[in-house]
Order: sequence, then structure tokens, then C-alpha cells
Amino acid sequence: MISLFTPYTLRSLTIPNRIWMAAMCQYSAAPEGEAVGVPTDWHFAHLAARASGGTGLIITEATAVSPEGRISPYDLGIWNDTQVSAFQRITAFLKTQGTVAGIQLAHAGRKASTERTWVDRGRRIAPGEAHGWTPVGPSALPFSDTSTTPEELTTAGIRAIVREFAEAAERALAAGFEVAEIHGAHGYLIHQFLSPHSNHRTDEYGGSFEGRTRFALEVVDAVRAAWPDDLPVFFRISATDWLTENPEDAREGWTADDTVRFAKELQARGVDLMDISTGANVPDAKIVTGPGYQVPFAERVRNETGMPVAAVGMITEPAQAQEILTSGKADAVLLARELLRNPYWARRAAEELGGQVPSPIQYHRA
Repeated sequence: MISLFTPYTLRSLTIPNRIWMAAMCQYSAAPEGEAVGVPTDWHFAHLAARASGGTGLIITEATAVSPEGRISPYDLGIWNDTQVSAFQRITAFLKTQGTVAGIQLAHAGRKASTERTWVDRGRRIAPGEAHGWTPVGPSALPFSDTSTTPEELTTAGIRAIVREFAEAAERALAAGFEVAEIHGAHGYLIHQFLSPHSNHRTDEYGGSFEGRTRFALEVVDAVRAAWPDDLPVFFRISATDWLTENPEDAREGWTADDTVRFAKELQARGVDLMDISTGANVPDAKIVTGPGYQVPFAERVRNETGMPVAAVGMITEPAQAQEILTSGKADAVLLARELLRNPYWARRAAEELGGQVPSPIQYHRA
């Protein structure tokens, strides 16, 4: 029987358990100078604590493939060798704890150039302000009424970003990561292309389902080609924009049906697992939340396509997480805020459910 404590093998990589940490931005890197985008002691301590707590896979926060791809000036990046060297210290330590290190490769698109979430609720930083820049997107459509209008990407600009994803994957490998996750969720650039709500293009990168998914698939192909055949590639997706779920909302958006269809394309191109979240592309979408509220979207993809999936979203209790796996709704669970509250959640789950997770020898007592 699959449980939280069952190892999971994807290609040649075996992850020691099914308790994984989702990418969560810390907004704690330097905003300028030689240390821009470079992980700090905070990042080391933050990730190391979850590793010593028994988490099987840790995915770093959204890590930008270029300076312009950062959500905020304080995000991590993987576009230069200084960043690679700093990540090596982190990945090496995670490995000593039996934890697999994963990286989330990201580009914020029109949601770039914002403040940290605890500063004016993450307000937009205008291009003329300190540390601000003009974001880009599939179309010249701002995320919200208070957002900066992005520059519409040219075809050449799109192809340049595809190359940046591939180069970032190469650097991530040099940094010691063993899982590469492509961030296609939460209203960031790839999601912006996928959704008709944010993509109004009329060229080959817009319009039809095939057009709107073209950029995402080009990124997947580029990353898969740059990443070793024996290591897995994940794709994080927002399974719905939460528009079709509301009968009173007539706006078009990305749907759960689209996600199922897209999953088959990703599987054919060598993506090994989908990390399934929802929302964040439509600021006023009505989202019904609750414990495990996003799990049904993961379950549907798994059941209808056979694609391995990880579920996320208000998974807080060990018994709840165990049921998600034993009932076949997902292949792994990704915890986010719950791991911020308790970095030793995996050890708690093992105690409650009678399992085992890696534990530092320093914590062993007779």
C-alpha cells in the first residue's frame, strides 16, 4: 500500500518518502549588486530545517531565470555562476539529510516588479522607482487595476526566454539540484500564455488551445533537452482560473478540462509529474477554499491521464495526507504553509501514523 512513508522513484531518482515541500518565496535575497538573486544564510537555515525534519523532497522558491523574471527584487535567481555556487552549499547539506533538492524555474511575466508581501501587501513597484522595472507578458494587459501594464513580448522575446529556461536548467544541475520544476502556475508568465483571460494574442502564441500552449511546450522541450535523461522534470500548473466554476462569471479562463488535455501533451514530452495547484491569474475570481480543496483537480488528472501528480492546498494533518495517497488521489503531497509552521511535520506524521522518515543522528536518543 502506498503511504506517506513509501519511497517514490522517478527515472533513476528515488525520493525517500511522499512528504514534499512546495516552493514558497522568502523575498530575502539582495535586491541589487553582486549578491542579487543569491541565496543567503536565511535560505540555508530555512531549507536545512525542513530537511532535518524529514521532508523527502524540498523544492526551492520560485527561482527566476532572468533578472526581469523575478516576482520581486528580493527573489532568488539562477542566471549566473555566483548564484550557482551559493546554491551548492544548500543542495549539499540537503543531500546529507537524505532529502532530494528540487528547484522551481520561474518567470513572473506581468506579475513582476512587486514589493515583498509584507510591504504594502506586495504592491507593484513602478518602473521609475528604486528596484523597479517594466514587466513583460503575452499581451499588454495588467494583472489588476493597480498593476503596471506589461510590454507585449515579441516572437524574438519569447524565444529568448525559452533559451533562458534551458540555461537556467543547466545551471541548476551544476548547483546540485536533482529535480527541475517548471513554474506554469499562479498567474506567472507561462500561466499567462495558457489562459485566454491573459493571452489576447492573434499570432502563433495565442488564440487556440494549441497556440496558447505553444510557449509552455517550447519551455518544456528546452528544459527537458538541457536536463539529464535520468532525472525528473516536474510541471506546476494552476488547474483552473476559477471562472468556469462560477456560473455567474462569463469570462473565459483556463479550465480543468484544459489541464487534463494539457497533461497528456506534457506526458508525451517527458514531464514526469504535475504539481497541481489552482488560481492566481484572475485577482477577483471567486475561490471556494477548505481543507484539501485543490486535491480533486489532482485526482482528476491522475485518473484520466495516468500522469503522476502531487496534491497541494490546505493539507495540514497527517491522517488527511495519508488518505489522499491511500485513496489514489495523488502520488505525493506538497505542504506549504504547514511546513512554515512546523519544519518537523514529517517526523510528527511518522509518530502519529507509525512510519519512518530520515532523522539526524544528533537527534537520536536511546
